[in-house]
Amino acid sequence: MKLNDINPPRGSRKQRKRFGRGVSAGQGKTCGRGHKGQRSRSGGKVRIGFEGGQLPLQRRVPRFGFRSRIGAVTAEVRVGELNSVTGDEITLESLKDANVLSKDVKRARVFLSGEIHRAMTIKGLWVTRGARAAIEKAGGTIADES
Repeated sequence: MKLNDINPPRGSRKQRKRFGRGVSAGQGKTCGRGHKGQRSRSGGKVRIGFEGGQLPLQRRVPRFGFRSRIGAVTAEVRVGELNSVTGDEITLESLKDANVLSKDVKRARVFLSGEIHRAMTIKGLWVTRGARAAIEKAGGTIADES
């Protein structure tokens, strides 16, 4: 085998359509564009969403929803992740130092998922009811809530 013998497998490369080469070529005369009209002309394109002057769907349908800017800087922490933090006092800073939270997070909420193995004090974090029960059952306390 030589370099000039190498070919792609049969059927892997499709030949492009050659328009305007006669009736027998399959795309002769009008070249698949039909007769007259904007789309038959060269450069005759309509932008996406244009409905011929009718009010487009994306403007007819009412807008809804809301994206909280606070939600972008709020993170959720599982109770099981609290075990990876060293020390008995858990704050936002200690969670960031343990790489449980990213550096841009400004507030966090602890929710029940997993198990807690030691007593600890939670400061400056939101705590759900289930997480509060699990922390207090393990002998921990929630100091102040923000």
